[in-house]
Amino acid sequence: MNIGEIARRAGVSRSTVSYALSGKRPVSDETREKIQRVIDDLGYRPNASARALANGRTSTIALVFPPAGDHYTGMQLDFLGSVVEAAAAYDYDVLLSPSGVDSDRSFQRLLGERRVDGAILMEIRLQDDRVDHLLAEGFPAVCIGRTSRPESGWWVGLDHTALAAACVHHLADLGHDRVAFVNRPERLLRAGYESAHRGLDGFTKAAAERGLTVRTYNCEDDAPSGQACLERILYDDPDTTALVTLNEAALGGLYRGLAHAGRHVPRDFSVTGVVATRWAETVTPQLTAADVPAAQMGRLAVELLVERLDHPDAPPRHQLLAPPISLRASTGPAVPHPPGDKRGIPDVDSTA
Repeated sequence: MNIGEIARRAGVSRSTVSYALSGKRPVSDETREKIQRVIDDLGYRPNASARALANGRTSTIALVFPPAGDHYTGMQLDFLGSVVEAAAAYDYDVLLSPSGVDSDRSFQRLLGERRVDGAILMEIRLQDDRVDHLLAEGFPAVCIGRTSRPESGWWVGLDHTALAAACVHHLADLGHDRVAFVNRPERLLRAGYESAHRGLDGFTKAAAERGLTVRTYNCEDDAPSGQACLERILYDDPDTTALVTLNEAALGGLYRGLAHAGRHVPRDFSVTGVVATRWAETVTPQLTAADVPAAQMGRLAVELLVERLDHPDAPPRHQLLAPPISLRASTGPAVPHPPGDKRGIPDVDSTA
């Protein structure tokens, strides 16, 4: 079934059917209804490729997402789901492109063949080849995150600097003066992932302001690594009474490590950080945290991209979010350990 057959049965020209489907030119209500009856009777669905050729749109956007490791974290999956759901509300499909740098064949194919109308980029780095490439090509794109030069781009970001600092101030207000920071994996820090760098910057500056004794750690995105990291924290400084984390995937392991060390949360040890709400509410006790609004950020990214597609000459727009800390049950007043208290200190190989 094609437009020609619909035109024959409706007694109109092919161009009239095309105009009725695309809305490019006005068609009388009577003619439109006649064409629609034929379409309904035949169960016709326009071919997406043909429609794209006709109006220059594919009705598809790309979500360019280089996996940060061997698996997606819960926060990343929340972003994926929110983008797909928001795009559907605008009648856009989403093509997932797990590609990263401008030499990647998949990424080049996505751009060169114009398979999509625009792109949303995740896991942004401070110096990001993908963003530079899209900007040079004039290709419509929105980032979830900020590069080191955010003023010229379209993006939705989370203020990791301010949020990590807020966590530090919360702990300092509770009397904690020896605090650890659990960041994302070291390879992501080396690669320039902006959330890891800006979170670390916010933590260290706020800790200096409050005169805290701190140590910083990189941790892989899984629970076993979280437990090993916690053991290292207590080995390095047994008097540590609190931690801030950006690594939600390691959160369960951090809690498990504290339990194995005999540290009760929050009586003996306080935990806070920047994580997605559903992860904060999954652990026991529930995590006091700056909740990442993943669904809101995905929706805003889609809205900005649709705006950019509909208004190509619009100036760049962006939104920086800084949600307040949600007070739950994982933080409490600092309780100093008695001198010489070696309770729960793991035997960690210093050469590890």
